[in-house]
Amino acid sequence: MTVVTVVGAQWGDEGKGKVIDFLAEKADIIARATGGNNAGHTVVVGDKTFKFHILPSGVIHEDKLSICGNGMVIDPAVLVSELNEIKSQGINVTEKTLLVSNNAHVITQQHIDRDKLEGGKIGTTGRGIGPCYEDKIARKGIRFYDYVNSDNEFSSFLKPFAHDTYDVLDSAILEGKNILMEGAQATLLDVDHGTYPFVTSSNPCASGQCTGLGIGPTSVDSVIGVSKAYCTRVGAGPFPTELGTEDQMKSEESFNELEPKLNEVLAESLEKGSNGDTYQLGKYMRLAGREYGTTTGRPRRVGWFDAVSVKYAVQINGLSSLAIMKLDVLTGLKELKICTGYKVNGKVLNCFPPDASRLEKVEVVYESFPGWSENLDLVKSFDDLPINAQNYLKKLSEYSRAPISLLSVGPERDSTICLEEIF
Repeated sequence: MTVVTVVGAQWGDEGKGKVIDFLAEKADIIARATGGNNAGHTVVVGDKTFKFHILPSGVIHEDKLSICGNGMVIDPAVLVSELNEIKSQGINVTEKTLLVSNNAHVITQQHIDRDKLEGGKIGTTGRGIGPCYEDKIARKGIRFYDYVNSDNEFSSFLKPFAHDTYDVLDSAILEGKNILMEGAQATLLDVDHGTYPFVTSSNPCASGQCTGLGIGPTSVDSVIGVSKAYCTRVGAGPFPTELGTEDQMKSEESFNELEPKLNEVLAESLEKGSNGDTYQLGKYMRLAGREYGTTTGRPRRVGWFDAVSVKYAVQINGLSSLAIMKLDVLTGLKELKICTGYKVNGKVLNCFPPDASRLEKVEVVYESFPGWSENLDLVKSFDDLPINAQNYLKKLSEYSRAPISLLSVGPERDSTICLEEIF
């Protein structure tokens, strides 16, 4: 029996869905613990692209059981829509392959209306997530059990999925089954440990996943932190290693508008970025990495890898290892940088300041590395990587204080390299 937790080690959008999909083959149960349809996971399998907002990424594996845990907030209309959408892609989800915790809370139209009215200033998605969690804490929320056992629009459709999922998970642990705990959002968005107040309304850290599924912490064998080989952030909030500014990004054309001339724009941005224009360098990485939100469609802010914040994620989550994603996006850059420290008023900080008022004042200390031009499409092992890529990853791991267990060099499932056994 092995219980593995996958968490985001940055500000979200790190590629957790791909990691879950890669590891799901050896798992018996894939369980999501927190959040709602404010999260977005994208999984590419062959010529099909699956986009998830509520459902665990594991549902595409029809021989596995997927679970939505008690820590989640569920919009019934969105859940039904997502089930119908994935069915149209050839995946038939039934109560034998998906269970939703009776104790998960339900998002109502009132929550959505409140969110749109009150939440815009901190970059909310306007989907009712925060107000639903508010009502949960105030002990006036609606649980999934109550919803499906009342006369509601989707009650009869969703009732077969309702279950006391903690008991299913406990039985699976006793039976020696492999369980994969799927994280949503990320460490730096955690309501307690993130860059407050620019955070989500739940606890997506490893400890929050235990609470959100009803799994005791002593049952967890491994905690994998997912991080890009660079860094991104959506919405407002401090971002020490950002390339360019959020205001500059707001004037950009959408990806759909840029796609017909993508190669031309990429070449132009790379040339300008190589000559010192940090905004254009960020634009190149944003386009090369397709850094646009799965849920919102918003362009993501882009910056260099921040080892200070990832080391913080290692500390907060007790990370066993890192999964480094999108290394291929950095191909072609002449110079790469890693943030190795922060200073405030010339003094080095000894730890990450997890609130916006302090983080926005830091001065970043960088270490530079030569880039590589070799294509990574055929890379199947660490030793196959260009030597400069190997050196970059070694330093990234050293400064983050965690080994690398998984490495992604492309969007497809088979472009993920396993550096150590997980299941």
